Amino acid sequence: MVAVAVVAAVIALVHPRTAECTAHASLVAPDSTASTSADAPRPAAPRSAEAPAPDLSAAVARAVGAAGDVDLGLAVVDLETGATAGADADTPFRSASLSKLLVAVDVLASGEVPAADLDRLARALSLSDDDAMNALWTVHDGMGAIGRVATQAGLTATHAPADASQWGDVEMSAADVARLYRYIATGLPTADRTFIVDALSSATPTAADGFDQAYGLLAPGTDAYAKQGWMWYLPADLHLHTSGVLADRYAVAVLSVQTGVDEQTAKDRLTAVTGELVAALIPAG
Repeated sequence: MVAVAVVAAVIALVHPRTAECTAHASLVAPDSTASTSADAPRPAAPRSAEAPAPDLSAAVARAVGAAGDVDLGLAVVDLETGATAGADADTPFRSASLSKLLVAVDVLASGEVPAADLDRLARALSLSDDDAMNALWTVHDGMGAIGRVATQAGLTATHAPADASQWGDVEMSAADVARLYRYIATGLPTADRTFIVDALSSATPTAADGFDQAYGLLAPGTDAYAKQGWMWYLPADLHLHTSGVLADRYAVAVLSVQTGVDEQTAKDRLTAVTGELVAALIPAG
């Protein structure tokens, strides 16, 4: 059967969710390759000298156990220690709106950015505004941006789409998404990093297209800034992702393909996964 994609906002194209991608599963630890710079990342929460670092592999196993029968890719990078862990972390997914992060990094690196484009970037990251992304993708060579940022950030499974109009079809693995957050935290100039973090921290509960973003790392009460992704691939596949930085310390990417379920059930599954990560990684109290 030929899959028909409903991808959010792609140039005069179809929108991911109509907007906002394929995965399978086995335990894989993403490597920690990422660029660094003299700029320090946002400081992690202080840790008691007696408290051991959490066991990332155990946390990942616990989270995967909450996923149920879902095609899932999961990666975690400890931004303080550099430790990594993952499950199906190198499996490529269609990124849906996670590709907006790649374009944001590339546009900010291009030099002085017009105010109108800065506004589009902020809307693309916080509201997941597809119209804003369409304009940025067209004007700022979105196809070329994918390869440029992949090279800069050491991303090994990130590829531009076959159809240049379909930015939601950019391929990324969970490991690459987590590496990208590490690059944002440690490899970008302070001003660029601050812009992206502030925009993600301003994510609204409801996206520009009306989709409820309050799941996964953006579930109420979760200490994280995040970018969500969603996209239907007809007849029945929902590509649903949550990614971001938890407690200013852990870069987390949870990518999924869920078949034959309604949106709320799919969101609840990812929220269960991230809830287990929070419980395993963040000390109570």
